[in-house]
Amino acid sequence: MRNLEFQIKHKPIKRLFDICFSLSVLIIGLPLFILISAVILITSPGPIFFKQKRVGRGGIAIRCYKFRTMSISAEAKLEEILKSDPVKAKEYQKFRKLKDDPRVFSFGKYLRKTSLDELPQFFNVLIGNLSVVGPRPAFFEEVEEFYGDKAHKILSIRPGITGIWQTSGRNFLSFLERVELDEIYVDNQSLKKDICLILKTIPMLFSSKGAF
Repeated sequence: MRNLEFQIKHKPIKRLFDICFSLSVLIIGLPLFILISAVILITSPGPIFFKQKRVGRGGIAIRCYKFRTMSISAEAKLEEILKSDPVKAKEYQKFRKLKDDPRVFSFGKYLRKTSLDELPQFFNVLIGNLSVVGPRPAFFEEVEEFYGDKAHKILSIRPGITGIWQTSGRNFLSFLERVELDEIYVDNQSLKKDICLILKTIPMLFSSKGAF
């Protein structure tokens, strides 16, 4: 990623809220964590968790954790799909995801539609890599391709598990539209707005609209 000047923004109240909220979710959700882990082990060979390198605050590399939703040969399958199917290649270029993704196993599809696959990211919040609410945690190549002069602003704060783009269309939005919404969030963030976005996110967990 090209060199950028980052003015890191520190918000102690936001960080305190993140710690308290994520601890509550992890404690209350422990039985659900155990159940999901067991079903993954039964339905798909491979590890329970999946980790990916993303861009964190200040442009540093972080590891984001999720429940695994894809087969263990997912990367090879993606390469094959993008080479052999121009329609899916165009879809992936625009959304960075595939709606009918053959790499995702059956229970993984359910986890994605309900966003339950992202529950382990509350561990990321605890250690300070993520915030509960913030810009989407992007890949380095996505920052290079789509962020442009917005990078220094968006990467000045921690990325979030949820955010304004997730409550405004989710995966139906193009990547450029998500970047625009992330910039709006950074310009207007407050604890009150974070709580409103969390409340808007909760009903999204029970709807598969825009989730894939």
